Amino acid sequence: MNRILKLLALLILLGLGTAGYTQVMLRKGSGTPPPMAPADQQADAIFVDKSDRALVLLRDGEPIRTYDISMGGNPEGHKTQEGDERTPTGTYEIDWRNENSIAHLSLHISYPNAEDTAQAQARGVSPGGNIMIHGILNGWGMLGFLQHHVDWTKGCIAVTNAEMREIWSLVPNGTPITIEE
Repeated sequence: MNRILKLLALLILLGLGTAGYTQVMLRKGSGTPPPMAPADQQADAIFVDKSDRALVLLRDGEPIRTYDISMGGNPEGHKTQEGDERTPTGTYEIDWRNENSIAHLSLHISYPNAEDTAQAQARGVSPGGNIMIHGILNGWGMLGFLQHHVDWTKGCIAVTNAEMREIWSLVPNGTPITIEE
């Protein structure tokens, strides 16, 4: 019983600390998206290597930034249906962005494409969707240093909040993204 009370107290303190930290950071303006980098500094492609857990921003075929990532809780294989907790594989594009995401900023990956949708429909299931590159869930950003140690998303690609701010500024809408095993 004593362990349970200590754990409960720790969770309450963590929650209070996180809430206070979030309010401070919002007052500092970290909740607003950064401006886009100059065009000559922006990525023109993204490559994700699921087996290496890496996201690489490319310009003219050369890496300009590399990030460690977390993915869906069941990361191996291609996403085939809603709820499978897989990160899709294939070629897509960043087609819109959400500054009011449940996680710190997010860039939408154009999954499902026509082939993904057709395959899911043939099996009578939903392909799922709303796959994003995003930061840590709002209010939990201070735990970002832990995020690389576990695949915790529902199929999205997660980075730290600071990394997400950099990615946001370097990746314009329309950027192709290739995700491989």
